[in-house]
Amino acid sequence: MSEVEAKSRPETIEASRNIVWSRDRTAPARSGWGWRILAMSITAAAVVLAAVLGRAMWNTYMEAPWTRDGTVRAYVVTMAPEVSGRVIALPVTDNQFVHKDDPLMVIDPTNYAIAVRLDEAAVEQAQANMQNAERESRRRDELSNLSVSTEQQQIYATQAVAAEAQYQEALANLDQARINLQRTVIRSPINGWVTNLLAQRGDYATEGQNVVSLVDADSFWVDGYFEESSLDTIHAGDPAEIKLMGRRQILHGQVDSIARAINVANAQPNGQGVATVNPIFTWVRLAQRIPVRVHIDSVPNGTALVAGMTATVQIDPIAGSPAPLR
Repeated sequence: MSEVEAKSRPETIEASRNIVWSRDRTAPARSGWGWRILAMSITAAAVVLAAVLGRAMWNTYMEAPWTRDGTVRAYVVTMAPEVSGRVIALPVTDNQFVHKDDPLMVIDPTNYAIAVRLDEAAVEQAQANMQNAERESRRRDELSNLSVSTEQQQIYATQAVAAEAQYQEALANLDQARINLQRTVIRSPINGWVTNLLAQRGDYATEGQNVVSLVDADSFWVDGYFEESSLDTIHAGDPAEIKLMGRRQILHGQVDSIARAINVANAQPNGQGVATVNPIFTWVRLAQRIPVRVHIDSVPNGTALVAGMTATVQIDPIAGSPAPLR
């Protein structure tokens, strides 16, 4: 190796080291700028996302009327026997689903079957008396005034009319006896669930006293209790979303109607019939809660509605909706 090559080689190595060192010193600077740009981008995206979510939350909680104070409601049909007697059959159990016309309870029909036979015999007797009275009246009408007086003719005609009235009364009694016999079997008038069944086989059922209650399966709705300040934006026909407490499924419906009266404590009369007014006035005025009836359009499969359940109700007002019904 020549002397020139020996001198130039160290200089080349030193230059290479300087270049590497220069790159190492500039790399952290470039990397720091990249992280700053990335952080600023993430921050900007977070701000935009927060603004969008904030606007959505504002629309949800401020512009769209909603309440957590909602209750599932349903009609309950109370079944009371129309005849009295001992319960000899109870083919249903508590919380059982029944269809319309299914038997719920059977009362001992013995006495009522006997009453039907007695009334049938009474009808036959009354019919025979009526026919006999009519024949006697016709015979008197065919006789001349020399054989029978006008007074007797009128008496027999009146007896015939009375006998016919007794026959009609006997027929009515027979119809009533047959209806009472049919009423010994209590049948369901609706499709629904038996609820809170306390009657047992062997109990004595008294006429007019409730023994079976049914929840109408076709009558469920939701009452949302909205603040009076939100009623201006709620109209009949507005779509609604219903979320039951503890359930993930969302039920859809629409506003059916708005209640027109709630209880007013100051209007309660005292013993003299005068309105009782509370003399204490608080400076914090709370908005009254008004029931809004929401019709349920459909129920997801697997969702069991129970009257009394708590629900969150949100109304989505339709733009250009007509004013509430006056």
